[in-house]
Amino acid sequence: MKRREMLALSAAVLAAPSVVRAQGTAGARSLLRFVPQADLALLDPVFNTALVTRNHAMMVYDQLYGLDESYEPRPQLAAGHVIEDEGRRWRITLREGITFHDGTPIRAADAIASIARWSQADVLGQNIRAITEEMVVVSDRVFDIRLRRPFPLLAAALAKPSSFCPVMQERLARNPPSTQVTEIVGSGPFRWVAADRMAGVRAAYERFEGYVPRDEPPSFLAGGKRAHLDRVEWHTLPDASTAAAALQQGEVDWWEQPTPDLLPLLRRNRNIRLEVKDRTGSMSMIRFNHLQPPFDNPAIRRAFLPGIRQADYMTAVMGEDRALWTDRCGFFLPGSPLATEAGLEAMDGAPDHERVKRNLEAAGYRGERVVFVVPTDNARLNAMSEIAGDMLRRSGVNLDYQTGDWGTIAGRLTNRGPLEQGGWSVWCNTIPGIIATSPATQSYLRGPGRAGTYGWPDLPRIEALRDRFMDAEDPAEQKRLAEALQRQAFEDIPYLPTGAFTQPTAFRAAVTGMLNGFPIFHNIRKG
Repeated sequence: MKRREMLALSAAVLAAPSVVRAQGTAGARSLLRFVPQADLALLDPVFNTALVTRNHAMMVYDQLYGLDESYEPRPQLAAGHVIEDEGRRWRITLREGITFHDGTPIRAADAIASIARWSQADVLGQNIRAITEEMVVVSDRVFDIRLRRPFPLLAAALAKPSSFCPVMQERLARNPPSTQVTEIVGSGPFRWVAADRMAGVRAAYERFEGYVPRDEPPSFLAGGKRAHLDRVEWHTLPDASTAAAALQQGEVDWWEQPTPDLLPLLRRNRNIRLEVKDRTGSMSMIRFNHLQPPFDNPAIRRAFLPGIRQADYMTAVMGEDRALWTDRCGFFLPGSPLATEAGLEAMDGAPDHERVKRNLEAAGYRGERVVFVVPTDNARLNAMSEIAGDMLRRSGVNLDYQTGDWGTIAGRLTNRGPLEQGGWSVWCNTIPGIIATSPATQSYLRGPGRAGTYGWPDLPRIEALRDRFMDAEDPAEQKRLAEALQRQAFEDIPYLPTGAFTQPTAFRAAVTGMLNGFPIFHNIRKG
């Protein structure tokens, strides 16, 4: 720790000028400087579901519905809805006076186009799309969603906090989800300042004076979203010591993900607060590309189970404080109602690299090259990748360990082609714990093939069990099906689970009003 303190203090001298010069012209009391988990490389949350993109998009876009702190969906841009025709028609009415950042009103046609675009990309949205007969404009503020059969979870799906449905202008939402929207005309409490963007350095936002918040107290992504800050700047500081020094010196106000080795140093500073705001935390994984050999073979994916000791990954990500992590994690969020330890025995006693070698040989692995893509500027993904890479090498895998910045890796993950065409084999990832509380929203457990998320597993048994879960109404039956899903997942291996953790966030004591959840910038004041 002495060495870290010395590095942090030295870095403060070097880091302060560059941050101060970039801070813009807003008054100090209305400017908040934030250090995100990675540089903001991609801006469209439908095109790319990275959490840094999600956090950005939640500032500049709004949702028809938002989750409150109890994880219940509440109308947001919607004034409300009426369900008719035995659950097969939802008539949704938009609030009066809501506009986009360019001053144009938000219309029913914008909402329909936004849902249509999102539902092509999101795996839960695809379920809705499959049962939607039509979406019809009734008036500028009213539209109908007509379903072939009832879908009670529609509001919850539109309120999803990750891989979410942003309301965009119709002209922009008409872009296919495979084409990134780079013109950011949102409807949220902050507007994107494109002219102040410096790739790899800074992103900037200003308060949208035309935003009309709901007349309700704020609650996570629901209620009144009131922006008290004139300007928010995101400063990319990949080096943890530099970020810690900048926070200690007051050159930045908020560091999203302080590294565990620096937490004791930050706790000793009376001007800094350390709190776990996102109580559901994150779940981590090793994700395979199921389209390409060798991981198109489930026996080869399954061969690695004896090589996974979740405690190794959690220690690398969050340090020795077991209050921040658990190494008893399956495919649902530990501690949530549907969580189960079914199948976890497959990783008991790990890591056993010799056993993995034998498993690989029996499964038919013949030394095929495996491309592991690693974003080195994301501390937690880089740390997990080092553990996973060592496990793969010790297990006899012909590993091609390719590193890059997050923007490069994020763009590459969309490539479904073979390795010779820039494809990939495996990467480490985290997902928000909140989406893993139910098979309805656990998108990385899904197996719809090319219609799914990065990795594109085709797992018909998992899909069949999930369909049964979606039709089940009895909680005991839902619990039984969740357990069956997890047991099947340990056979099919959509990914290798490597643990669950909560991440303290660090901010200056002058920052108040921070809401629970991932980084949310409305309701915050800076004293």
